[in-house]
Amino acid sequence: MDDTRTSLDVKEYPDTEVQKNRTLTLEEWQEKWVERKITFHQEQGHQLLKKHLDTFLKGENELRVFFPLCGKAVEMKWFADRGHSVVGVEISELGIREFFTEQNLSYSEEPIKEIPGAKVFKSSSGNISLYCCNLFDLPRANIGKFDRIWDRGAFVAINPGDRKRYADIMLSLMRRGFHYLLSVFSYDPTKYAGPPFYVSDDEIEILFGSACNCQCLEKVDAFEERHKSWGVDYLIEKLYLLTEK
Repeated sequence: MDDTRTSLDVKEYPDTEVQKNRTLTLEEWQEKWVERKITFHQEQGHQLLKKHLDTFLKGENELRVFFPLCGKAVEMKWFADRGHSVVGVEISELGIREFFTEQNLSYSEEPIKEIPGAKVFKSSSGNISLYCCNLFDLPRANIGKFDRIWDRGAFVAINPGDRKRYADIMLSLMRRGFHYLLSVFSYDPTKYAGPPFYVSDDEIEILFGSACNCQCLEKVDAFEERHKSWGVDYLIEKLYLLTEK
């Protein structure tokens, strides 16, 4: 794995299996939105994405960009405003509606015939479509393939036991020449059960390395005062760029 030199020495925890049986249900994620336990939402957008945006987009126009577990990420409007087409998937209908309301975007909604009970919300401009359903059901909706994937708060949120299935879906959605930007966290998983769940360098290589070049663009100290309640004493965010081999 190509690893950009950095002064930040990330500690890799040797037992990557410690969280493997940890699970959250879809209902628990929906309750987080209802109870406003959404500290994962970043109102100003993601700073590392801003920093590496040119590397991610490569100056290309009219790209299809996928946001797995999108919540109400403000970056979706960033990309739409640049002329790109955005597709997201999110289990919380509340989160999706809040995105359109907070971004002052009019929208329509319609059922997804391939997924009973699911809906798709579309901006009136036509370049943002957000699917309200289980991510693992999404392939049934035939949403096509993507030039870019921005994965912040998705891979680290799914149950660790589902990562192989998740990675397979992401790989199936990528067009030739794709760029997949992935944000993960490193901390001592014996002290905090997650989410966000701990992800090792090796696991990224195992899940994506056969199809992707995996480059760590940057590692930053993401520890904040609120993380003390997790029982951890460090939290490192790592940003990876996955590209076609």
